[in-house]
Order: sequence, then C-alpha cells, then structure tokens
Amino acid sequence: YYMVDTDAYVQLKNYSGCGNTVNCNHPVVAKMIVDSLRHWVEEYHVDGFRFDLASILCRGEDGNVLGSPPLIRTISKDPVLSQVKLISEPWDCGGDGYLVGKFPNWDIWAEWNGIYRDAARGFLKGSDGVKKEFANSLTGSSNLYQTNNRKPYHSINFITAHDGFSMRDLVSYDSKKNDANGEGGRDGNNDNLSWNCGVEGHTDDPAIVSLRYRQMKNMFMTLMVSQGTPMIVMGDEYGHTRDGNNNAYGHDNWMTHFQWKRLSEEKDFFTFVSGITHFRQSHPLLGQGDFLDESRCTWHEHDWTNEESRFLAYSLHGGGQGDLYIAFNAHHFFVQASLPSPPSGTSWHRVVDTNLPSPQDFTADGISGIQNQYNIAPWSSLMLIAK
Repeated sequence: YYMVDTDAYVQLKNYSGCGNTVNCNHPVVAKMIVDSLRHWVEEYHVDGFRFDLASILCRGEDGNVLGSPPLIRTISKDPVLSQVKLISEPWDCGGDGYLVGKFPNWDIWAEWNGIYRDAARGFLKGSDGVKKEFANSLTGSSNLYQTNNRKPYHSINFITAHDGFSMRDLVSYDSKKNDANGEGGRDGNNDNLSWNCGVEGHTDDPAIVSLRYRQMKNMFMTLMVSQGTPMIVMGDEYGHTRDGNNNAYGHDNWMTHFQWKRLSEEKDFFTFVSGITHFRQSHPLLGQGDFLDESRCTWHEHDWTNEESRFLAYSLHGGGQGDLYIAFNAHHFFVQASLPSPPSGTSWHRVVDTNLPSPQDFTADGISGIQNQYNIAPWSSLMLIAK
C-alpha cells in the first residue's frame, strides 16, 4: 500500500511531505481508490474531487512519474467518475512532480494553475519580466492547455489557496509570521511573491491602507476577467487576515474561522467583489468555452520584449455591443492610455477603476463620458464596456 525503498535507511518514500506515499498505481491499491471514489459519488452524491498533491497519483511503484498512469486512466474512463469534476493539484514534494500543463488528463481533468498564481502575484506587485506570462494567464493559458480537446475552463485560476497567505496578508507581509505554529517558524513556504505595500503587517497609514485595498481589488479583477475557472478562498471576499501566518491549518480559532461580522465592516470591499463576480457571470466574453483567437482578442502592446514594462491592455470582441477594454497598471506612476476606438455606434463606459473609492470603483451599467484617453493610476486596473 505504500512506496518503499528497501535499500534506504528510511524505507518509506516521501513524496507527500507527510512521511509516506500511497502506492497508487499498484492494482490492488488503485482498485481501492476507485471503489472509494465511486462510493462517494454514488452514495453521497459528491459531484467532484480535488486531489491534493495529485502528481503522486501518477507515480509508479518505484516512484518514477508515469506518462500514462493506470489509476488516472481508470478514473478517466470510469462511467461514473468520468462524469464528475476532476481537479488535480499537479505537483507533489518530489522534484520531478511539477506537472502544471502536463498532468495526464484524457481531456477531462482540470488543474490548479500554479503558473497563473505566480504570474498574477508577480505582475500585480510590479515584478519585471512576467508580463507575457500574465497575458497568457488572462486569456486561459493556451500555452499550457490548448492541446487535444482541452478547454480554457480546465485551468483553475487562483491567486490564493487554503495553503499560504490570505489575500490581505499577501499585500501586508513580505515574510511569513508562523511562530504560533510551534515549529520555530520553519514551516510554511518562504517564497510567497508577496508585497507589504511599504510597511510590514498592520498599519494605520491611510496611503498604505488604500494601496492594499487597491491591490486586493486588482486581484479580484484579475480573477474575474480571466478566461478559465476562477477559484477564491473563503474569507478573501472581506479581506481575512491571519496576521501573516501562511500555514494555519492546525489552528481552530480566528485564523481559520470565517469572521461573519467582517462582511459588514468591510462592506465597500465586499460590494466590489460581489459586483465584479456578478458581472463575470452575466457577460458572455468572460469565461468563454474556447480559446481566443485574434478576431476575439486584441492586445494593445507594441513591445513584448520590454522586461521592465508593467502596463498591459487588451480588448475582447463580441461583435459590437458589450466589447470590453481591460488594462492593468503595475507601475508606480500614472499611465496615459490611448483607448482603441469602440465599435461603430457605441461609446466606452467605465465599469471598473480600482483606484476610485466605493461605489465609483465598480458600476455594473457603466459610466459614460469616457474620451479617447484614460489616465490609469499606479497599481490599478480598468475595465470599459462598449454600449
């Protein structure tokens, strides 16, 4: 039932980080796993599974990653399991187990897109050299998933997850604060691609507080305009904090409990999150079922080789009414953007400007009066709709 190396001093192989690894592709073990999954679907009506450290499911008895793992194939071809949601976390604790975009999938498995996470975090905090990957991420990561019959929705887009910083902590801490976990700060990831916006931890500085809210709105904007399947973490919609703890799974307290009173205390931010989420659900150009081609997406970019560029803008086309212009400015200065001409018979209306205070930061019907240029604020994002 477990992978072992009888020649090693510690004989149990450890690709899980928990001291052992289930021998998933042994026929007896694989049957037990498939039978268990079918039981959950047929008896409890579970409609899908997300597999933690799913690259383990792809390893043979010797620990090597298999190109066509019997277990994954059996699940994918099973008449019951092939009809539910199957989502992999396509990595494990082995150096050869990072399978983002390469996880065996039989065109039905979706993946946590870790490259999306890193590109979004990096670009939005102003890192150099990530704009092209950020652009790929916004449009469904076709460089990873446009093979065979895979679709943009097979990319599970996320910026935060149950592991790691919450979204508020991602914009409030440069380093983890894990002393409360009792492991001397050794646990948790040290590479978080976070930015504290100028001060480590809590602050009353109004400029930094404003920037942090702006950055969180930029993150939700990114998730909701991206092609693919957005995933958010409970509590991020009101800005939950764990005071910088990025490995809080063992705490049964305020760190991991949903703080209901915060919904009213953070009404402005929650209103933005709710509004842009509903906008995504209602707009046909967001969350499309197929990858975009040049007729449906225009990049307003003249130099993709500029590694220092932190401004990105593009348009999504749907044939006139409802076309979208979307821009992100991760520079520390304003960018005077020349807007493309809207479709004939329409004009641009502002839906989102994350630099504006609530409720002007999001207007579902759009605000008219947009001219041929827009001065986009530092660390902010913009969305216009043609009406």
